[in-house]
Amino acid sequence: MRKLVKLVAIAALAAGLSTAAHAEDPFIIVQSTTSTQNSGLLDHILPMFKKKTGIEVRVVAVGTGQAIKNAANGDGDVLLVHAKPAEEKFIAEGGGVKRFDVMYNDFVIVGPKSDPAKVAGSKDAAAALKKIAAAKALFASRGDDSGTHKAELKLWKDAGIDVKAASGEWYRSTGSGMGATLNTAAGMGAYALTDRATWISFQNKNDLQIAVEGDPMLFNQYGVILVNPEKHKHVKVKEGQQFIDWLIGVEGQNAIRSYMIDGQQLFFPNASAEGMKKAG
Repeated sequence: MRKLVKLVAIAALAAGLSTAAHAEDPFIIVQSTTSTQNSGLLDHILPMFKKKTGIEVRVVAVGTGQAIKNAANGDGDVLLVHAKPAEEKFIAEGGGVKRFDVMYNDFVIVGPKSDPAKVAGSKDAAAALKKIAAAKALFASRGDDSGTHKAELKLWKDAGIDVKAASGEWYRSTGSGMGATLNTAAGMGAYALTDRATWISFQNKNDLQIAVEGDPMLFNQYGVILVNPEKHKHVKVKEGQQFIDWLIGVEGQNAIRSYMIDGQQLFFPNASAEGMKKAG
């Protein structure tokens, strides 16, 4: 009987230690974008990082604007987004420590195969948007202050088009993420701006096709930033910096490069030599 009690006690102690160890598993919170999540990139690279370091990465995937707001409120350890001017403003206001380039791809304008604005094959995004506005062809915008939405608004500005005046008519704001906006465009037969990674991984293309691509103005850069621990004492500096160093180092850059769908590379690593040297 005593032996049985002793065995039960040992088992309980072991279970308790196991539970405690599990509860103390290190993790960080990364505020990021729907494009990194919905494209499948994070599902591809994060298990590699955890295997290497034992650190779990918990992702909050929202639009870039919301991700920056969340990080500014201290609701995360690392920020991974794609709107460089907004990222630099975030740092200037004391929200983050330092910004590093991570990877890039590009934006494309997609639209129905019937191409009512006659823009298919164009490499001039602003000129294509002028034609879409002139034809009053339906355009679905994310309208969510995301990096994609910020890029879209800049293109409309370059085209000299006031989309606010057309809101609710041919210009439709979804207030949703990229996948939902593409679903709306597919259902309405509308044009839309999307990052290429989400487009490649998007399943419900329906009658949509790429109409405009190849304009240098469609370049889409991603950056990573450690949330400022001087402003938010709870930021996990060590673990957060480990993630950044891995992401901009050789292993992380190779992990990004290796992610493909149907033989197509979705993101192109471009961490600076300075960043890679620091990470190494």
